[in-house]
Amino acid sequence: MTHSDVPVAVIDRAARLLEAFRDSERLTLAELTRLTGMPRSSTHRLLTQLVEIGWVRRDAPAYALGTKMLELGSLVQHNDTLHRAALPVMHELHGHTGLVVHLAVLTGAEVLYLEKVGGPYSMRIPSRVGGRQPAHCTALGKALLAQGRTDLDALFAERPPTARTRHSVTDPNRLRSELARTREQHVAHDRDEAAPGVSCVAAPIGHAGKCVGAISVSGPTSSIRPAALAGPVRMAALTTWRRLTRLRSADSQHAV
Repeated sequence: MTHSDVPVAVIDRAARLLEAFRDSERLTLAELTRLTGMPRSSTHRLLTQLVEIGWVRRDAPAYALGTKMLELGSLVQHNDTLHRAALPVMHELHGHTGLVVHLAVLTGAEVLYLEKVGGPYSMRIPSRVGGRQPAHCTALGKALLAQGRTDLDALFAERPPTARTRHSVTDPNRLRSELARTREQHVAHDRDEAAPGVSCVAAPIGHAGKCVGAISVSGPTSSIRPAALAGPVRMAALTTWRRLTRLRSADSQHAV
């Protein structure tokens, strides 16, 4: 190993440790050792260093992400143009529909939630800012896959669709048909596919090939009326795109 390789190796190990907290708030040393595949002594030594700089906190007998990570995440949100463009629109859409509103982007075969706005029902929806869901079983994911540049054949070959509920669509041919319909209508749906009793309507932000994200409304399946919600969700996505374009233009002028 050369001297220049050492920092990269350290960063890789630190990233593996931090990634382990994606699905769990608290993890013990034994659990982190198992999840990362690193030696127990190396894991403990790196955890001690991360605790010292505030990225991880000791929550005996376990560990959790530290407040420094929250600060950095807040800075990313504040500086993210898409988030700035979407947030006022999301609050307006929530006020109009009373439903939970999500903002997400596509990362491989998953959607990454950037924001979540909603009332008491939001606690019943298994989503959180920074969390992920398989794209094929969410309306957000379908909207993004339909308008993006993803090679669906390669994606399905690498990550065959799996069911989250008994309503999840896992047949690649059926998914392709649904995505084609989504491209035509500029709106996507999921009905009990990601979580039982929860349905969603989503629209892409941006045009085909230039889709930067998606916005959606979610709520109890009994309360979701896809035909009535399609218009407001499409308008929210369009308004976000227009705000994003203006913000990018303004940021570019300030940078000159």
